[in-house]
Parts: sequence; structure tokens; C-alpha cells
Amino acid sequence: MRETEPPRREGPGVSTLDQPVDVLLSDGTTVQLRAIRPDDGPGIVAMHSRFSERTRYLRYFSPYPRIPERDLHRFTHVDHRDREAFVVLAGDRIVAVGRYERLGPRSPDAEVAFVVEDEYQGRGIGSVLLEHLAEAAGHSGITSFVAEVLPANGAMLRVFADFGYQLQRQFADGVVHLSFPIAPTEQTLRVQRGREQRTEARSIARLLAPRGVAVYGASATGQGVGAAVLGHLRDFGFTGAVVPVHPSAATVAGLPAYPAAADAGAPVDLAVVAVTPDAVPAVVADAAAAGAHGLVVISAGFAEAGPAGAAAQRALVRQAHAAGMRVVGPNCLGVANTDPAVRLNATGAPVLPPAGRVGFFSQSGAFGVALLAEADRRGLGLSSFVSAGNRADVSGNDLLQYWQDDPATDVIMLYLETFGNPRKFARLARRIGRSKPVVALASPARPAATAVPTTAVPTTAAPTVVPGTGPTAATEPVGAADTGPAAGTGPVSVPGIGPAGATGLPAGPDEVAVSALFAQSGVIRVDTVAELFDVGVLLAKQPLPAGRRVGVVGNSSALAGLTATACLAHGLTLADGYPRDLGPHAGATEFALALAETAADERVDALVAVFTPPLPGQLVDADADIGAALPGALGAGKPVVTVFLAGKLPADVPAYSGVEEAVRALARVTRYADWLRRPPGTLPELPGVDPDAAEAAIRADGPDQAACLLAAYGVEVVDSVPVRSAVEAAAVAERIGFPVALKAAAAGLRHRLDLGAVRLDLTDPAAVRRAYAEMAAVFGADVLVQAMVPPGVACVVELVEDPTFGPVVGFGLGGVATELLGDRAWRAVPLTDRDAAELVDEPRAAPLLRGYRGAEPVDRSALVDLLLRVGRLADEQPRVRSLTLNPVLARPDGISVLHAAVRVGSAAARPDTGPRRL
Repeated sequence: MRETEPPRREGPGVSTLDQPVDVLLSDGTTVQLRAIRPDDGPGIVAMHSRFSERTRYLRYFSPYPRIPERDLHRFTHVDHRDREAFVVLAGDRIVAVGRYERLGPRSPDAEVAFVVEDEYQGRGIGSVLLEHLAEAAGHSGITSFVAEVLPANGAMLRVFADFGYQLQRQFADGVVHLSFPIAPTEQTLRVQRGREQRTEARSIARLLAPRGVAVYGASATGQGVGAAVLGHLRDFGFTGAVVPVHPSAATVAGLPAYPAAADAGAPVDLAVVAVTPDAVPAVVADAAAAGAHGLVVISAGFAEAGPAGAAAQRALVRQAHAAGMRVVGPNCLGVANTDPAVRLNATGAPVLPPAGRVGFFSQSGAFGVALLAEADRRGLGLSSFVSAGNRADVSGNDLLQYWQDDPATDVIMLYLETFGNPRKFARLARRIGRSKPVVALASPARPAATAVPTTAVPTTAAPTVVPGTGPTAATEPVGAADTGPAAGTGPVSVPGIGPAGATGLPAGPDEVAVSALFAQSGVIRVDTVAELFDVGVLLAKQPLPAGRRVGVVGNSSALAGLTATACLAHGLTLADGYPRDLGPHAGATEFALALAETAADERVDALVAVFTPPLPGQLVDADADIGAALPGALGAGKPVVTVFLAGKLPADVPAYSGVEEAVRALARVTRYADWLRRPPGTLPELPGVDPDAAEAAIRADGPDQAACLLAAYGVEVVDSVPVRSAVEAAAVAERIGFPVALKAAAAGLRHRLDLGAVRLDLTDPAAVRRAYAEMAAVFGADVLVQAMVPPGVACVVELVEDPTFGPVVGFGLGGVATELLGDRAWRAVPLTDRDAAELVDEPRAAPLLRGYRGAEPVDRSALVDLLLRVGRLADEQPRVRSLTLNPVLARPDGISVLHAAVRVGSAAARPDTGPRRL
């Protein structure tokens, strides 16, 4: 390998060595970071020439006016293993370089250093370089960095001190000597993610509160999308400068127009682009020359139009990032900010909803106008709105980062068609949901869980094919492992083959489980646009309920009864003494009194008021104004929802057209409030975990791969030994100790007690030989011998790659009935102690674990520990694409894992790990 050729590395995400990455600085601008190349010499020299004398002295401890040719060659020629260097580019100009050099052959220590051009100092480049250098060094077996810093270089000392590393300092010969381990810790991860949040939020803030907006593509005739957006900007009262850019017109829409945005002489932070795709590169260059921070590309004809459009889209983002800009779109509706100090409507929607406290993200551009119109109809006030279209750059995750600390936003609503970085979404939502509710309408169309066509390796050797029995153990699909009790289970129910065994692949979470995965992150998932607004209006206008008890007050016994039934169907509890039927003759005064009493009732956490219109002449006008009865119930701090079929309601009271809509919205908000009241959970320390041994097991690819992999994470699999004769079976049984079980080795038969493919409690050699002969005559010579273990409740633990959430862990009870009903609970990794406990308790068959019908409860803590270990394995080993433990016997004194199968492939993408990158 040539010295400058990057070695192939496997890691959880895109390596900086593999290709350049774009990163955000602390002020929200973008730069590129990549490995140094031999042809970077002129760029390094040019950067060095721009350094101030102070910068040169602090970096090199001497004036160092120029770089000698010998030093320049060494700087630019590295082996990407013992010596590494990364450069940071703003456009095509190198503005920073960072490097490490190993301190001797195979040393675990390396010296690290970096230098940043004066103009770019104080913008977070040092910390970004340190993250990427630490990752690269870790892949090369380096565990610690050392650095030498002059005491006067306070900025560099802060870079190291603020990162969260456990620094050791020594002062000698006028230099501060630092040393620190570079392995990620909870503290360094917390610091890194805090910086990520601030940089991403800042980049969005500059889009939503620009000082000036340049509009490209607005025709002088007033026709077309560009002219419409320009008119909306002007008519909504944007407080900054509006700059139409036109090649020839002097005015557009009554505003002075300019051939270039910079000609306006006004600050331009945002460019709205509505030109043909082939004209976009020139527009981006013009906007960059004017100092724009971001682009809103309304133009279509990019990735949605085919491969050529996708290539043009990638070029657009690359050009924008090289100029330090973020991109919204292309093929989007635009962005809006209702803040009176901004009044930005850079969208294709002529009318925006009123100013309010809801931040709204829509991936769809075409559908965005309808969404804004519905928000306006519902009286749902928005703080800001972003339509991302093709989501080539700015995504819902960026908006979550911005809205987290936005003082103008209390509720977040998302319309998502796909997930760009699902792991990051789940992480952000779990954090942000603690302070602001997140409501998401996600597309119900989801691809199947990922399966990689590689060999599944069970814990036993691969037998030959048994005719008519399905796949051999050598190619055993993960889902086809034992679905019920097998060898060593004792007197438990006869198992069967479930759907997973039939398909040969893990089924993955169904739609119900997907909702649970959203709920794990605190996200209120809805299924329709109507539900999105039903829930959003309730969150925006009413407080959260303190519990699940609902008081129903109405003037119709039928409507009140329907409400009570709907509450029970949605998991709410009807408070004692309710529903309260006031009768059809109840007027506003009587309604007001009843609602006030219900609001003050300590047995009630939320109110549902239902009202049907009176017959003509039944109530006098004053009594008929039922809306006037509501304000008295609003001061108790309890949510009030209404189903009023007549009358005008106060603006801050959510009104629904039907009982089902009202109760469903209340139930979703109540579940979110329940989630808030529960502690968030922690990632506990797990003794006996050896990631290096796990990686060795993955590379080994042998018959014991699954067992070795699990052993590296502290999970023991009961050994099973393959045999091919009665004599061999008896000898193995005597060696491992009686009683034993025999199982047909073929994957589809290992659990089939009903077919005679499993024989239990064999207590002597003669019984083993007899059982082997009977089984071999029917199922073939390949048989497994396994020691008997005490009986227990059969459980199943699964790991699959979900297209929305990445790696997810599933748990359920074994048996054909639970397989048939899909009785699995699922959680995304990493698993907290709370996640693991909820996995155990969530399946409908979970009462069997808690002592059903007088049985002794199983060791729940052992199951929780097992799930935590599988979750950590999933999080740390991206090459493990699926894993099945089936069956796992749970008993009062612990658990036994009787069989495990693993599917290993290329490393799954883990885009939410490693150093920061866009």
C-alpha cells in the first residue's frame, strides 16, 4: 500500500477517510473536512501565508515565516494510520489543518496538533477537528492523545478542556503538556451533542430570521411561482429588505430589481430560488457573492425527476455547502416566520395562519399549502413553518434542534414522508419531548425490515439437508429458529411454527409496534392529517392532563354514552359519577355550573363537554349560548375538549366535530403526559462486556459464532452438540450428563415436539440410542444433543434492522399463538433500563411471566438484563444485521438461552454515531 493511500476501515458511519464530509461551525456556516492529500501543498502554503505572526508562534513555538519543502512534504504525505492529517476547506481554500502522529511503533499514544487561519478562529473548527482525529486514531488502535500548548494559547487550551476529556496537565520548560484518553465517554458525548444542537439551531435561525431576502425567478409580468413568492413576501410585511434579482427588468412587483443580489447594497441572508434547474448553479454563485447564508429552492426537476436530477441535486448541495450555505428543498413550498419582528412568508401559500406557538415542518411541498390552510381554518397559530421538499440538506431533525430552545415555540408538528436519519430523530425527540410535545404524521407505507443475504450461523454445526424438512441449519433463516419450547424445556406446551418460520426472515415491528417505538421517544404519532391537527390544537390550547380520569358532561344521554364508550376504548378511565347527563333542557347557566363542578372535582383529570343543539324555541337566547358556559371550567388547570354541534366557542377551547375525534386526541395527549411522568431511564453499566471479543467472533464466522458473540456480551447459550450416529449420541450424552434432549438438527424441526422431532428427559444411554434411531429414520442422521435445563416460560428475543428506527430489539413469549398474533414488543437501541423493563411487560401474554393462575413469577430482572445486553450488542456491532434467541426459558431462578442464530453482513449505516457531520 502506498504511504498516502487510505486503508479500508469499517465503522458505524461514513469515515472521513472514505470521502469528504460537510460540517457546521458554531455560527451556522458550512465547511468541508477531508483527509489531506499530497497535492494540498500549495493550499497549505497559502494558508500559512495568511497566518498572523501570533498564530504562527502559538502553533510552532517560533516565528516560522515559511514552510521548508522538506516539512511541507511531510505535512502532506501521511499513511492514514500512524500519521493522519485532516484539512478544513471554505470553498476551495484550506483554512485549518489538524494532525496526529503515533509516538513510536505500535504505541497507544499519539501527539495531536492543529492550527486554524485567523479569520476562522473562534468558530468551533478546533473541536470538530479533534472529534474526527480521535475517531480516526481509535480505528488505528490509538487510545490516548498528548499535546503541547503554550500557556498564552488560551483558546487551544479551552478546546481540550471544554471537550469533556479527563485531562492530565504538566507544566515544564514553559510549555503545558496535556494527555488524555480519546475513547468516547458520556461526558464527551454530551459535549459533542450540545455543540451539534447549537450549530444546527444557529444555521436554521439564520434561515428563519434573515435581514434581507433575494428572490430569483420572479418574472416582471407577475406570472409564475417566483412572482407569487415575491408577492407573498411583500404583502405579509417582511421587515427586512426584499431584493428581486432579474437580468433586465428595473422593477419587479413594484420593487427595484437588480441583475445581481450584491448590487442592491442591502444585507442578503436568504435566497429564494424559483428558476429552472439548469440556471440554479449561477443563482447559487450569485447568492454566495452577496453573502447569503441559506437557499430556499422552490424549483422542481431534481431528485424527484430521476437520476440526472438526483446528480444535479447533489451538485447543488455541494456548491451551497462550499459557499457556507444551508439548502431548504429543492422542490419545496418554502419557509415562514410569523414573529412580528420578522414577518417572513417566503412560501407559495398566499395566506399564513395567525401567529402562535406551534412550529410546523412539512416534507411535502405540494401538500404544504393544504396543511397551512387547514391550520388557519382550525385557528392553530404557527410560530414558524418549513417545507423541506426533497430534503437534500435541511431536514426535520434540523428543525427539532432549532425549536428545542426557540422561545416562540411550545408545540412541534411534523408531516414526514420518510426519515433521513431515524436514530438521530429518535434521540432528539426523546430529549426535546421532555419540554415540548412532538406530534408526527409519518407515512404508513414502510419497507420491510432489513435482511442481508448472508449465512446465518446457529450455535451448532451445520447438518445436511433432511428431505422435505426445509432449509438446513447451515442456511437457517433467523426467524425460523425455535418458536416454542425445545430441548430442555420440560413439561410445557407443544410449540408450532409461526409466521416468521414460514417466511424465513424476521418480520420486524408491525404498525402497532411502530407506534410504540414512536412513543418510546415521546413522539405522539398520528395516522391522518385530521388527527395531526386534532392533537395539535389540543396541545396548543390546553394544559396536559394529570392522569387518565375523564369527566363527561353533556345534554344528551346518547352522546354522553358514546363519549364514555370511546374513553374506555382508547384506554382512558371514566371518573366515578360520570357521564353526567344534564338533559336536553339544560341551558348555559346549568351547563356552566356543571362544568365548573367537574373541573373542581378531584376525581377528574380532563373534561369532555358534549352538546347537541336544542329544538327551536326550547331555550331562550341567553340560555342557548352554551359557549358562554365554558370559561368557568378553564381556570382549573385541566384540559377541556368539546363536541359542540351548535354555538360559538371561545378561541382557546378545542372543538371537534365528533366524539371519536375528541376522545382520540385526548387519549394521545394523555399517553404523552404519562410518558412525561415516568423517569427517562439510564444506560446502566453492564459487567462482563468485551467488544473486542465480539468483533473477533464476528470475523471468525464459524459454527459457534452466535454463542461466542453473545458470550462477549455476558450471555451464555446452552451448548448443543451435533451427532450423526446412535453411538456418538450416547457418548455425548454421557459426557455432558443425563438427562438430555435430542432434537432433529434441521431448522424447521428443532422445536417440533408434535412431530416427534424433539425427545426430552432421556436418562440413560439406552434411551438415547433408542430415541436417536427413531428420529434418524424419519428426519435424517443429523441430530443435536443438549443438556436438559429446568422448565420455564418460553420467550423470544429478536434484533432486526428497521427501516425507520434502525436496529430495534423485540421481545415476546414463544409459541404458535403469540407468533400468529404478532405479540411482540419493540424498542429502538440504545436500550435504557426503562426500555428493557417495558419490553418485558408490554406483550399481551406478559401475565404468564408474572405468575398467571398461581404459577410462581419468573426472574424479571434476568430478562431485563438479557435485553440490555442484546441492546448494547446491537448498538456497538453494526455488522450484526439480525439476531434471534429462541427459546429463552424464564424461571423464578433465572433464564436459559437454548438456541441463538445470528446474521452477519456488511456494517449497517449508523449515521447518528461518530463525530459531527451533515
